[in-house]
Amino acid sequence: MAPLKRKTALETDAGRPEKKQKQSKAVPPQSSVRQEEPSFPRGGASILTPLEQRQIQIQAKNDVLFEQETGRKAPKNDFIDEEEDETDAFGHTEMRPTKTKRKPKTKGNSSSMKPDVKEKGVRIEGLSYKRLAAGSMVLGQVSHINRYDVALSLPNNLTGYLPITSVSDRLTAKVERLAADNDEDNDGTQDQDVDLSSYFFIGQYLRAYIVSTERDSAAATKARRHIELSINPDQANSSLKNTDLVTNSMVQASVRSVEDHGLIMELGVKEGAVRGFMSSKEIGKDIDISRVKEGAVFLCLIIGFSSNGAVVKLSADMAKAGNLKKGHFLADAPTVDCFLPGTAVEFLVSEVTKSGILGKAMGVLDLTADLIHSGAAASGKDLETKYHVGDKIRGRIVCTFPDIEPMKLGVSVLEHVTSLRPNPGSTQHPDNTTPTKLLPVSTIVSEARVARVEPGVGLLVDVGVKGIRGFVHISRVADGKIENLATDIGPYKAGSVHKARVIGYNYMDGLFIVSLEAKVIAQPFLSIDDVQIGQIVKGTIEKLLIKESGVSGLIINLADGITGLVPEVHFSDIHLQHPEKKFKEGVSVTARVLSTLLAERQLRLTLKKTLINSDVVWKSYEGLQVGAEALGTIIKLISSGGAGAVIQFYGPVRGFLPVSEMSESYIDDPKNHFRVGQVVKVRLLSVDPAEKRLLVSCKDPSVFGAEQQQQFQNLAVGFTIGGTVSEKVNDEIILELAGSKLKAILPFEHLTDGSAQKSASAAKKIRVGQEMKDLIILSRAEGRQLLRLTSKPSLVKAAQSGKLLKTFEDVQEGAEVDGYINNVTSIGVFVHFGGGISGLLHKSQLPGEAAMLPDFGMRKDQSISARVLSMNHAHQRISLTMKAKQTITAEGTTADDASTPPDGSLTNPVDEISTKINDFSLGKLTKARINSVKETQLNVQLADGVQGRIDVSEIFDNLEDVKDRKHPLKMFHPKQILPVRILGKHDSKNHRFLPITHRGKTQVFELSAKPSNQISAAVDILTLDKVSIDMTYLVYVNNVAEDCVWVNLSPNVRGRIKVLDLSDDVSLLKDIGKNFPVGSALKARVINLDVTNNRVDLSNRSSTSAKPLTFGDLSVGMVLPGKVTRVNENHIMVQLNDTLSGPVNLVDLADDYATANPTLYEKNQIIHVCIKSIDAPNKRVHLSTRPSKTLSSSLPVEDREIREVSDLQINDVVRGFVKNVADNGLFIALATNVTAFVRVSDLSDLFLKDWKADYEINHLVKGKVIQVDKDLNHVQMSLKKSHIDKDYKPPLTFDDMTVGQIVTGKVRKVEDFGVFIVVENSANVSGLCHKSQMADRKTPDPKKLYDEGDLVKAKVLKIDREPRRISLGLKASFFKSENNADDAEDEFIIERPVIKHHSSDDSEVDKLKAMLAENADDAWESLHESQDADSDTHLDDADDAGVAIDGNPTKNNTLRGLNAGGFDWTGGLINANNEEPQSEIDTEAPQPKVKRRKKAELQIDRTGDLDAHGPQSGADFERLLMGQPNSSVLWLSYMAFQLQLNEVDKAREIAERALRTIHIREQDEKLNIWVALLNLENTYGTAEGLEKVFKRACQYCDSLDIHERLISIYIQSGNFETYIACIKKADALLTTTLSKHGSASPALWLNAATFYLTTLKSAPNARALLPRALQCLPPHTHLHLSSKFAQLEFTSPHGDPERGRTMFEGLLNTFPKRLDLWNVLLDLEIKIGERERVRELFGRVVKVKGVKNRKMRFWFKKWMEWEEKVGDQQGKDRVEKLAEEYVRRAAEEKGKGVET
Repeated sequence: MAPLKRKTALETDAGRPEKKQKQSKAVPPQSSVRQEEPSFPRGGASILTPLEQRQIQIQAKNDVLFEQETGRKAPKNDFIDEEEDETDAFGHTEMRPTKTKRKPKTKGNSSSMKPDVKEKGVRIEGLSYKRLAAGSMVLGQVSHINRYDVALSLPNNLTGYLPITSVSDRLTAKVERLAADNDEDNDGTQDQDVDLSSYFFIGQYLRAYIVSTERDSAAATKARRHIELSINPDQANSSLKNTDLVTNSMVQASVRSVEDHGLIMELGVKEGAVRGFMSSKEIGKDIDISRVKEGAVFLCLIIGFSSNGAVVKLSADMAKAGNLKKGHFLADAPTVDCFLPGTAVEFLVSEVTKSGILGKAMGVLDLTADLIHSGAAASGKDLETKYHVGDKIRGRIVCTFPDIEPMKLGVSVLEHVTSLRPNPGSTQHPDNTTPTKLLPVSTIVSEARVARVEPGVGLLVDVGVKGIRGFVHISRVADGKIENLATDIGPYKAGSVHKARVIGYNYMDGLFIVSLEAKVIAQPFLSIDDVQIGQIVKGTIEKLLIKESGVSGLIINLADGITGLVPEVHFSDIHLQHPEKKFKEGVSVTARVLSTLLAERQLRLTLKKTLINSDVVWKSYEGLQVGAEALGTIIKLISSGGAGAVIQFYGPVRGFLPVSEMSESYIDDPKNHFRVGQVVKVRLLSVDPAEKRLLVSCKDPSVFGAEQQQQFQNLAVGFTIGGTVSEKVNDEIILELAGSKLKAILPFEHLTDGSAQKSASAAKKIRVGQEMKDLIILSRAEGRQLLRLTSKPSLVKAAQSGKLLKTFEDVQEGAEVDGYINNVTSIGVFVHFGGGISGLLHKSQLPGEAAMLPDFGMRKDQSISARVLSMNHAHQRISLTMKAKQTITAEGTTADDASTPPDGSLTNPVDEISTKINDFSLGKLTKARINSVKETQLNVQLADGVQGRIDVSEIFDNLEDVKDRKHPLKMFHPKQILPVRILGKHDSKNHRFLPITHRGKTQVFELSAKPSNQISAAVDILTLDKVSIDMTYLVYVNNVAEDCVWVNLSPNVRGRIKVLDLSDDVSLLKDIGKNFPVGSALKARVINLDVTNNRVDLSNRSSTSAKPLTFGDLSVGMVLPGKVTRVNENHIMVQLNDTLSGPVNLVDLADDYATANPTLYEKNQIIHVCIKSIDAPNKRVHLSTRPSKTLSSSLPVEDREIREVSDLQINDVVRGFVKNVADNGLFIALATNVTAFVRVSDLSDLFLKDWKADYEINHLVKGKVIQVDKDLNHVQMSLKKSHIDKDYKPPLTFDDMTVGQIVTGKVRKVEDFGVFIVVENSANVSGLCHKSQMADRKTPDPKKLYDEGDLVKAKVLKIDREPRRISLGLKASFFKSENNADDAEDEFIIERPVIKHHSSDDSEVDKLKAMLAENADDAWESLHESQDADSDTHLDDADDAGVAIDGNPTKNNTLRGLNAGGFDWTGGLINANNEEPQSEIDTEAPQPKVKRRKKAELQIDRTGDLDAHGPQSGADFERLLMGQPNSSVLWLSYMAFQLQLNEVDKAREIAERALRTIHIREQDEKLNIWVALLNLENTYGTAEGLEKVFKRACQYCDSLDIHERLISIYIQSGNFETYIACIKKADALLTTTLSKHGSASPALWLNAATFYLTTLKSAPNARALLPRALQCLPPHTHLHLSSKFAQLEFTSPHGDPERGRTMFEGLLNTFPKRLDLWNVLLDLEIKIGERERVRELFGRVVKVKGVKNRKMRFWFKKWMEWEEKVGDQQGKDRVEKLAEEYVRRAAEEKGKGVET
């Protein structure tokens, strides 16, 4: 039955037509343009493509077959899909005539047989979801940019989504790199690294490739259609060739690189290496080239080509590309492939209807414009009036229809599409306001007037926006279903007015999407964008999020498709212990919106009543007033430095609540008073919208009374006050001001002007309750009512003299000001004064020497004096300087403001010659008297009032002249007179000396006392420009930092020596302050020089070791100093220099592993390390701190160094550290690259119940090497003492036990009749102590006396050797005297049951179990272990057959009947013995005490038998199945038990019961039963029974899996003929499966080929499988499968290696750079052993182009190794020659800039 269709507007204008109604309007005549034949192309060739010719041939063949079979003429095929009867997105039905029902032929009515169908032609149709197919291309506009994808508006109200990985190859590579980086450090920075808004903009036109059209389905919502797109040029231009790139066509291109003059673009054209270039002038006026990112994609217009045609010139200027009047449309094209979406064309109108336009481009290509894109919907004009047949109009291609033949394209003549404007309202709104801003989505339009009615489609309405209409689909006209619409009648006729709501906007169609449904209008939200932060909403609980800790969140449904998350902390104002009791799914709740994350489409809600009932909402930093109050939620509590709490308000607004503002009382730890999730009421203290910072307080403002407020207002900045110390907290002193209760803060740093140590020392002397005076108010915090004080002498003096800056008006340019440092940044220092006034002291205005120091040698709150350099009154900014103010003197020289003494005369000159100050000129030789001796300088006097200094660097010429190198100036003393030479004047501020003409207030001359300067004629002063690398200088330590030492080369040249470069003796680096004190003399060499930044790096090490170390300089065995940078339990990280570092693992820490402890090292410790190994490809180095390596120690090496596996021999006893504790054993690290494996059975000679608890990571163990495999790099060890200790005493065995022996043991099991005891230091020897042998008096209750694990002392009472039983006693009397040990009447006789075993039965049972459980080896053993979890039987070197008491193997474990009585005398020790249980009191035959035996029989305990021996009867199995009904292992054992009894029918019934009983979710368990049933029928049943079971199994399980299992059963049974038949069935089923799912398992084809070729020796059948497999399997599996088939030809004894070579050659021709294929082929040829063929292959491989050097080096190395192994010298010489040529060629290409 044909699908029903709605009548279109073409059929009727209103309502359903009458049956006999004649067509009122004549059909417009067919244009001759549609019938005309295209002109013959040049050369007379066919204009049809090969694909079109192929389709014609197929259609012709089908027509012939149809006529032969039916005798009728084949119907015309118009290539119409069944789905084409569906309506498009706007409800348009296609112009396809309906099928009429055949009526019987009647007399006189011959016309009744004529179908009422006109001849079909090209139809007017638009794009719809049904017509979209993978491979289609459409033109779209960016409508929304999300976090991980981009939404594109497509024609006809469709929307597609573009993932971030489908934009371009470069963007995808960037995302992959970020994902790889975030795997190592997942700090959440990826979201900020790739911002799609920087790659796209709203309204951008792009050509999109349809990747898939699938439906997204969710549990709570109906399925939604999802269109996945790709704009990657490789796909968007996939049909283009080089010849298709013509001027005025549109091509999509991605940015390869951004250059100064333009963009290099990638076109994605497969043929050739053509690229694009876009000039910076062609990008468009709205796009800044500096912001264009690599990987961005643009739809570009081809405007020309380069001279050689290799470069396409592009333009992304949409104004230019959209100007069709300038001829920017495709007028001529070589092929139809040029006509792609986005390209403008001129076409000839061939037909015009009310619903659209048909036309032809270039006479051959059909174009169609539907109702929307013909302009009829937007303008309302009649198309038949506007356009006429034969008109030439221009439009832009918007879509392709790849599944429709002949080829047809969708075109749009809408003005905004043809001109490529972002929105249709651009002409009406010159400011380019987007339509969604004029009329936002979700807006309710009170009066929407119907402008046009499209019956069966929908309504076009005016929504109040000029030039843009709205479209109401017929499904959205009313809440109910409306069959049709009429233009003149009905409630929705033209001109009617309705209330409507805008639900969307389509950029391509230029229409608002509108709904008239009452339920939509009444809906509170349509999208998450409608939800406002702070809004109170109602919803229902949709889901409870459950974690291990309980309910972690709630999902609240607010509207259709809109949900929000309520975190656990927002469930309630109080903490809920059981939130699941209060919140149920479906319950209605009232919530408040906390935040909206539009990028992630997420909402966060709160259910806290205090927040919901609050009227104040802080959702933005702007507009907040200091003093305002609001409620917030604590989201984080901070206890350590900067203690306080982080308060979350609404949206992104967060504030900080300091601990000092939490309460009026003192709070030590906020976590003791507050909790995360608590709602607190806070008051705003300060707000910084630019920095997005809030400071809040919980203190009650009412506590601060009116009197205190008045007192606070009376205190101004700069006032001198006093107060009493109330407390000392966090480096601050809290004072209570005298005469009031006002609080003030005095930081420790504001106590003195000196160093931090001096301020801290002063703070220690201050006590609580002490009164302090002369304190200056620095600032007032109005909101906090808090004062900040200072007692710095410099600031106190400035305040008292009135020079302290309090307001900006107090600042005067050029004035000297005092302040303190508030912050030190990379650009300079910020200085604060009084009243919050601050200024910037730029680093260029700092003293020159300070620029070289860390943080410029300054710290926070340090006192500082500076001069005002400039002021900015507009922004109230102050610039400061510390450079001296200079003026120009009359002589034209520069001098300080301070003048020299008027007369310049000298008093008491030391040289007794100089008379005036001017006599001290540059270079003058004079004398000076030492006033004081410092560590780095001598303070001297030239005359009264004339001071000088001699820097330590200007005293000695050579290091040999220094007598005390740690204290060079110790040889001088005060009042000593020295000959000196004047170098200049010393600047005390920046510690530099200036020219002698620079005069200041105090004359401090820079002098030199070097002997060389006393005799030389010229003064040679060392400056930075004279310093050169590798020069050696005498330097002196000036300052000792954490990582370096600052030294002076001269008075004005300073450098640094890194700690590692201080000395070759590492021991001296442990205490740098002691071994290199300030003033120390060193001879250092310059290793680095940066004149621009005034930086000199030196080294005090020897010339060879001081050379900058690079990775290439490293060699194994080299000993170097290093600094410890990280310490953990596994290793330490040691830094060799700025670029090199490596780990020292546990095995390399010491020669004695017992002393290896990484925690003994400290961070920044300097140690000696030895290079142990170098991994050059990965640039990694491993280090060692073994004394035998670093110190050449002669001490014995306890644990020798193991470099590789070959260093180990079998029977070597070595130690190592536990690297990993796995389920199957231990992994022991013997070296960095050598790891040994220890099986569980090799851990100990004794049984270890919980062996994992005895070992932990990094635990030191000792073992013996028992196996070494050098080829596989495998080492196996044993930790058993019997293997290691020569004097090892084996544990006691049963044979070692003697009667009367006193032993110690552990209680293993406690029963009502006694306790089982395991003897210590034994091979699990166990015995029973009956309760009668526990005490001398009344028989006790064993369970009250003993517990499992108790240590006891026992006496051996009796040993029965044959059944191997031991009777023990615990009576106290046994240990006082041993005379009573002969009393045998009260002893229990331990008898071992005699069990007869039949090997044939055992093998039969094993065969049955293996048959039934094909995939479950040792199934019963695993079940038995799970049933008896307390069993500690140690399977030491025991096979699956059983375990003996003394470690010897017992007989096989079989399934047998259960004995009538008795119990297990071993207490469950022998789980696998399956011995017959004994009675509680089982005495020997001649025992006469019958009464006692009866009593014992009544006390038989059978519960332990089942655990000890497993089920022995059907009743036992039934009892176990009640507890484990889903265990397939138990059901299989039950089946095997019945088969042992030859009960095949019962076994079959048990299998059927299992299939009915096992839960439907346990599919794997059911599959095991099906496989067992197939095995059963194959072995004992008939072929018909097997066929029935097989068919049933295919219905319930995966049919392909069942086929593979049955094939495996046939192979194992040897029934190969049946296997071939099964292969045919599997092939038929595989064909059906592939038709449904499109893929299958490649392993199935490969296994079948292997079976044919190897087992059946049928090579043709095996080779015939490959073509079939390649047709069925997905393309990505073809290469691997083909390679495997080719390998079969080599490896199979019935294969043909020559055929395999041919197959490999075909693969290598297609994939020449797949080195894995080359490698496989080479390995196969090497195995065959034909030398010349191998050499030929190697020669071809090394000639492959485009291979990286690292990989090529591998091939040369492999070739050389092969030549050395099986080749000759001539072959090795050839390899070396080829390698040299390759290296030379690579070097030449690298020199030319070619990427090698």
